[in-house]
Amino acid sequence: MSRAEHAVTLFEAGANCAQAVRSAFAPLYGVDQGTAMRLAAAFGGGMARTGELCGAVSGALLVIGLRYGPDRPAQQARETCYQVARTFLQRFQESQGALLCRDLLGCEILTPEGRKRVHEQGWIRERCPRFVRCAVELLEELL
Repeated sequence: MSRAEHAVTLFEAGANCAQAVRSAFAPLYGVDQGTAMRLAAAFGGGMARTGELCGAVSGALLVIGLRYGPDRPAQQARETCYQVARTFLQRFQESQGALLCRDLLGCEILTPEGRKRVHEQGWIRERCPRFVRCAVELLEELL
């Protein structure tokens, strides 16, 4: 099973989008599955369902930080990390049309009415696996 398929399977099993993306790369960076899930737990739904930055994007940024982020103050490593992150953000936005969860879903999900609407319309089930897959595939190109 590919990492993208693994991430989509995790999402469909109940992981949030950030957890699905982050967890797909956990073994690559020596992080156990439970820790990977906890690290990304608050990022789903555009950061705690606020509709802000897409959770799949947040999960990807966590992975980029693990790969390129400095483990001590080091300007060059930080710049490399930021450059890769900006490239990821640009490519995701070009591919999916937005970076914000509410824009990607076409609905404000912070309110109970908004959450009800996206669930009734099936937008999370229909759209979010595509965002998870895209984030993982872009990461695989950049890492």
